[in-house]
Amino acid sequence: MFMEINTKLTKGIQEVKYLATENSWRYRPLMRYCFYQYEQLKYWLYKEEIWEELRKHPEFVTYTIEECQQDLETLVQWGNLIPVQDTAKARTVEEFKTKQFRYQLSEYSVEIERMTITLENLLVEGASLEPSLIERIREALQQLPAMAEADLKVSGSWWHGLNADFKSLNQNYQDYIRSFHSLRAEELMKSAAFIAYKDSIIGYLREFIKGLQTNSYWIEEELRSFDEKLIETVIKKVFAYERAIPRLETVSDRDIDENIRGRWRSIKQWFLGTEHRNSEVLKLFDITNELIRKITRYAAQIVENLNSAANRKEEYKKLAELFLSCAELEECHKLSALAFGVFNSRHLKGDLERATENITGSVYEEPPLLVEIRPRTRAYREKSAKTPIVDKSAQKEKLYGQYIQSLRREQEVIKGFIHENQIDFAALPEVSTYVRTTLLRWVGRACASGERKGKTEDGRIFRLLDPPPGVRCRLRCEDGDLEMPAYKICFEEGRRG
Repeated sequence: MFMEINTKLTKGIQEVKYLATENSWRYRPLMRYCFYQYEQLKYWLYKEEIWEELRKHPEFVTYTIEECQQDLETLVQWGNLIPVQDTAKARTVEEFKTKQFRYQLSEYSVEIERMTITLENLLVEGASLEPSLIERIREALQQLPAMAEADLKVSGSWWHGLNADFKSLNQNYQDYIRSFHSLRAEELMKSAAFIAYKDSIIGYLREFIKGLQTNSYWIEEELRSFDEKLIETVIKKVFAYERAIPRLETVSDRDIDENIRGRWRSIKQWFLGTEHRNSEVLKLFDITNELIRKITRYAAQIVENLNSAANRKEEYKKLAELFLSCAELEECHKLSALAFGVFNSRHLKGDLERATENITGSVYEEPPLLVEIRPRTRAYREKSAKTPIVDKSAQKEKLYGQYIQSLRREQEVIKGFIHENQIDFAALPEVSTYVRTTLLRWVGRACASGERKGKTEDGRIFRLLDPPPGVRCRLRCEDGDLEMPAYKICFEEGRRG
């Protein structure tokens, strides 16, 4: 998606100043109290109400009404509060001059407070992977043709529900996956306590992948099958609904239309991808599979370390029993030399080959080791031995011929399954492992292409025909059965890539 840089993006947001300043410990509780009252539909507050509420807390025992008035004026200057003079309570000219104000939160402040509450509960609430969101998106897209004839309110409600589910799905999966790549997560996955959570996390991820696989393929088919005129009709209906909503701020028709079309493009690209980039569904498959492998790898390392420590503990225990059973100190010395070797010894390391494997033999009985000393000068270079190039063309030709013959035999086997220039998976007999692998590889190539086309190893172009919704078949193989959609591979006659 192209990022547009305009004045809205480049200008500073002074409404957030109260979050990080010298008196934030006073501003933030004040704003939080106003926000809680806002949620209870009490939009206008007097300074006396705010001051009395803050004084109930130990941190504000010495808080004066003058300081409260000063804080309110500062927040008004930053645009967090909107003041309105209350002339109804003014009984004298002096009271009118003192300007008794009521204060209301600005729209920016409401969203900022919601954001701070979300940040404060980030670890508690957390993100999740919900297959139900994919199911609801699929059900919503199935209702799209009906929205072209539906009432404006129905179309608008459908559009808001679809976008809410898509936004939740996109944000939740990004936040959930990100939590596994933090330093804290890395440390946890390396600890022994992680073993208790491994199975539940892997099961959770696999359940989500199963739901994603079940629904994403149907969503892709739905998105590809929609006619552009139908999409345009629905977008115009949603635009009419959004335009009819009364707003205090002026929003141009162009901004509303771009917002709707941009959201629809995001949904399509998330499931279908673009010419230059894979879809987010494929990325999510790869990320979750890699995450499962990572968790399994860490768990295996932890178990291996635990088992190693347990075995070493038993070894030490047995060694202690052997020392305890020794009758004399001299016998303990011999056992120590056998178990730990000679203390305070010098070791000479070298790339030597012993003439005998006798562990009781003396080093004086073995022949001496001759070490060639080379000069330590930069100009010294060893003479390289010249070895002739061996002609292996006959061997290469033989291996190539064997490979071509094997490939032709395998192609002849596959050609035996082609009837009327197509392969019907539902009508196939029991096939070999190679035939199954080749056919599924062709299906994968066609699914990855936007035109549902692919090319075989010998250059033949084919098209993948999708079955009607819900039609599946069982592919019988030598090593087991595979349940899958009842695809058909149709070859284009006379065409080779």
